[in-house]
Amino acid sequence: MRKLRVKSRDFEYQVVAGRGAWSAFQHFPHRSYSSIFVLTERSLWKRWGAHFLKASRLIAPTEIFVPSGENSKSIRMAEKVAATLLKKNADRRSLLVAFGGGVVGDLGGFVASTYMRGIDYVQVPTTVVAQVDSSIGGKTAVNVGAMKNLIGTFAPPRLVLADPVVLKSLPPRVYLSGFYEVAKHAVLSGPSLFSLMEKSAGRLRPGRDGTLDSLLVRAAQVKVDIVNRDEHEADLRRLLNLGHTFGHALEEATGYRRFLHGEAVGWGLLCAARLGVLLNMLSATEAQRISTLVRSIGPLPSIRDLSLAKIRKLFPRDKKAVAGQIHWVVPEKIGKVSIVSDIPIEAATEALRSVQQSAGQD
Repeated sequence: MRKLRVKSRDFEYQVVAGRGAWSAFQHFPHRSYSSIFVLTERSLWKRWGAHFLKASRLIAPTEIFVPSGENSKSIRMAEKVAATLLKKNADRRSLLVAFGGGVVGDLGGFVASTYMRGIDYVQVPTTVVAQVDSSIGGKTAVNVGAMKNLIGTFAPPRLVLADPVVLKSLPPRVYLSGFYEVAKHAVLSGPSLFSLMEKSAGRLRPGRDGTLDSLLVRAAQVKVDIVNRDEHEADLRRLLNLGHTFGHALEEATGYRRFLHGEAVGWGLLCAARLGVLLNMLSATEAQRISTLVRSIGPLPSIRDLSLAKIRKLFPRDKKAVAGQIHWVVPEKIGKVSIVSDIPIEAATEALRSVQQSAGQD
């Protein structure tokens, strides 16, 4: 178990990662709150709730359940959760514990940041992608229509508890999906983490207790380091969008039904590496290492039937674009990426076309 410190604008908080992380809640001043609520999914809480309560020594919190799936990350659901909090007498000194994956974490953070103009919350991420990425940094959001994360806030949690014990009950596809985000962090970090990821990629299975703890903690450290230098995504934090402009377009083009988010990021990493080669920014050798790592994690849903013209139109809709200008994150080598805003759409489309064609030959 490691304790990573995140420096927010108004306070510092800990990301406790590794086996036994839930027990760190015992040392958090939770008794100072007027009431404590847990936002979670019913099946997840049924499987892990008693374990969390025992480890954290949290006594009889009020549970609020939301349905699983992306549909829960909406303004309508945020309104329902806020109404439930009000009905159950939550006040400005209440604490909300978001116990779940990215959907619960984003929804819980958004509700906490806006309920009565803001209450404290704690993140307890239960998926790989949430433990290494989405629970860290205080970005909260809900979706509006087909646009993911359109309405949101920057509101850091008071504590993040990332215990990998909960990952063993994940479905294999959901479990593997998170490791495409870990691969992204490995590209950002450099040769040491990248090599560890290469060695681990062939044994990514739920329930391999203890064998991947170091990998997950180091991936979380990458996110912590970047957030500490750029909390509100002024510049540096955009590096974390590596693979995401492509990935978000793929998700939107398929109505968010074909890909898990991590899988879309996996394709996005392949496209970003290919774009780097086309722009003479990344060597073919380095691009091949990135490609091999991504493909070694697991099978990705097909992109062979997707319309390039449709996806091309979606690129400028990326919410990180400013005045229609896209900030592409392009790898130069493992451990170094650049943010480039003057890349022609044609080049990005050609990168996707090339990856699409190579996928058709697999």
